[in-house]
Amino acid sequence: MNFKNKRNKRIFYAIAFIVLLMIEVLIALYVHDAFVRPYVGDMLVVIVVYAAVRIAIPDRCKWLPLYVFLFATGVECLQYINIVDILGVENNRFLRTLIGSVFDIKDILCYAVGCVILAVYEWRMRLKSN
Repeated sequence: MNFKNKRNKRIFYAIAFIVLLMIEVLIALYVHDAFVRPYVGDMLVVIVVYAAVRIAIPDRCKWLPLYVFLFATGVECLQYINIVDILGVENNRFLRTLIGSVFDIKDILCYAVGCVILAVYEWRMRLKSN
């Protein structure tokens, strides 16, 4: 994948964001198993966040996978203190699903796997551009 300019990168990441977000929504709505929804969905969510950030910042953010991991872990830690209840949105199904309401250390491990995938992707893209 050789991007010619920032505009092409932004278009690529916007398309990736939309496609991955649609996959996440489909998983949330229709997959009720013990693997894809809890593990693949959590791994994929950090890639969705990464793609969203890359629309605005298409390059020159070497540590973005780490920042995305820290953000996702921060949200998970907010679930530990019941942020949904603190914000008073426990009855709003959309926000409760978006923020999450149950802390699980396995989610953080899934975020780590997703961010390792992103770090490898970043590394390969840097190699190709040199």
